[in-house]
Amino acid sequence: MKYLPLNPNIFISNRKRFIKEMQPNSIAIFVSNDEFPSNGDALHSFKQNSDLFWLSGIEQEDSMVILFPDCSDTKYREVLVLVRPNELKEKWDGKRLRANEAKNISGIETIVWLDSIDALLQTWVHLADNIYLDSNENDRKASIIRTREYRFIDEMKSSYPLHNYLRAAKILKNLRGIKIKEEVDVIQHAIDITENTFRRLLNFIKPGVMEYEIEAEIMHSFLSQRATGQAYGSIIASGDRARILHYVNNNEECKDGELILMDFGASYGGYNADLTRTIPVNGKFTRRQKTVYNACLHLHDYAKSILKPGISILDYTELVGEEATQQFLKIGLLRKSDVKNEDKENRAYRKYLYHGISHHLGIDVHDLGTRTEPIKAGMVFTVEPGIYIEEEQMGIRIENNLWITKNGHIDLMKNIPITVEEIETLMKKK
Repeated sequence: MKYLPLNPNIFISNRKRFIKEMQPNSIAIFVSNDEFPSNGDALHSFKQNSDLFWLSGIEQEDSMVILFPDCSDTKYREVLVLVRPNELKEKWDGKRLRANEAKNISGIETIVWLDSIDALLQTWVHLADNIYLDSNENDRKASIIRTREYRFIDEMKSSYPLHNYLRAAKILKNLRGIKIKEEVDVIQHAIDITENTFRRLLNFIKPGVMEYEIEAEIMHSFLSQRATGQAYGSIIASGDRARILHYVNNNEECKDGELILMDFGASYGGYNADLTRTIPVNGKFTRRQKTVYNACLHLHDYAKSILKPGISILDYTELVGEEATQQFLKIGLLRKSDVKNEDKENRAYRKYLYHGISHHLGIDVHDLGTRTEPIKAGMVFTVEPGIYIEEEQMGIRIENNLWITKNGHIDLMKNIPITVEEIETLMKKK
């Protein structure tokens, strides 16, 4: 890993929180993600199962976390399973974790090698009444690939058909949605890396620069600050391409007079930042660009003002939509007749703002957390309204990351330039 070691208390605390929600005499078993082949003998870069990482901080393949809080043998109440280091394999693929290193990362005292776990697991399972197994229950899941966690579910049910099986994901959705301060500190570090990178870009961007050159600057800046890399594929969209929400080609020239929308974030210590800023390629907003930008910033500030404990995402989105309607009337995108005659299932403002306003953020960019229950203190959300105008070949989005508190929120990106005046001043100094 490139990042500095995290505080193991993060993972110790997370396991305690999960164990507290388990039924008596239960065992919970979490398995790592697959290593996915690409072509030939090559593999895609390994990405750890987010739930396993949340519980242990371990990023190595072929790992497991086993929690059995009622085990009569106290040393087996928390177990970390790792692949046994192999000298030959390490010559090809690099060093694997030793037991003491894994203990320091996870705070788990008992380390068991993968090649000896089967006999131990059988004994523990026979002592338990309930078995918690993990599954991917992210609301945004859209994959038909049968991953290791689902294959493991099949294996366990085949080997132990008479046990009572329970969903670990149901507990994790609630727990992972609420961040402890130590987790937010790591997110803040990822945000600080992202801020430094954005400020660097303000001095780099000019007419004639290619979108991929900006992406290269982002990658360089991230890695030079110990980031793991990009939290997601950076969106560097100049001109009309800014209306494409997940534009990742990043292969066109940024031209004089255009706005450029940049949606990017650093990944650090397993946690992610998610920033969007829209700036003028030449460093100066036109009058119309400024008008639309300030309308978007108004929506951004309005959304932040109502994002607090007790409100639901549905009501929150509805209120932002109402405010968007008023702003779009003000800047000439909508007429009163458009609003009067709108389809209530497809509101008029949706022509110019056709995506959601916020999502959970954490170990996953679209992190676990409910979208149907009221927002709670401790959650971390993005706030990212946009305005996309086909007839003007313009797209603007402004995004910050907020930590919800008891009485409101803390804007984790409050120090990142956001106003027209701030952006123009900093770009003028280059």
